[in-house]
Amino acid sequence: MSQHSHSHDDSVEMARHHHIHADLPPDPALRVKALESLLTDKGLVDPATIDAWVETYESRIGPRNGAKVVAKAWVDPDYKQRLLSDATTAIAELDLLGSQGQHMVALENTPGIHNLVVCTLCSCYPLPLLGLPPTWYKSAPYRSRAVLDPRGVLREFGLDLPEHVKIRVWDSTAEVRYLVLPERPAGTEHLNEAQLATLVTRNAMIGVAKVTA
Repeated sequence: MSQHSHSHDDSVEMARHHHIHADLPPDPALRVKALESLLTDKGLVDPATIDAWVETYESRIGPRNGAKVVAKAWVDPDYKQRLLSDATTAIAELDLLGSQGQHMVALENTPGIHNLVVCTLCSCYPLPLLGLPPTWYKSAPYRSRAVLDPRGVLREFGLDLPEHVKIRVWDSTAEVRYLVLPERPAGTEHLNEAQLATLVTRNAMIGVAKVTA
């Protein structure tokens, strides 16, 4: 595990960020909407095209990249070891790292440990692997409650973990991003790598869901 990554168990207080977040302009969503309106008024863009692009990147292109990483780790033990040891290099092997330059850390879920990713200060997120961050990931309630009450947050997502399962919460930064490696679901032994990738969801790679067959 990288020395500058940090986690929170259920009973451990939140650690401070070890890296400075990039400064964000005030109300970025409002600025984007204003720019979109201006371009639309001038006839330079079609709102339907923008919506289609966002939907494609959010639900298909981005998450499918992360799903390829997960599926390969499930079927290739050597790759899995490389991913857990040095995720940045392992993901780069598949040419899926993107150009943002952040350091990636892979977190393995096990029967006794469940990992959950949050960004408490803004919405740092591995865009090349998971696509656009969902609205709830950027919301203040998720960013605070994921640390204070992770078990309760997971229940609201429909994931009720047994009490013996330890929950580790990982705080993303502008330089360090996390990818949860979910448990491979039972009954998928007959599936190949490509078929397995279709099962992996964005939420499972954030840690608010499990992969089901």
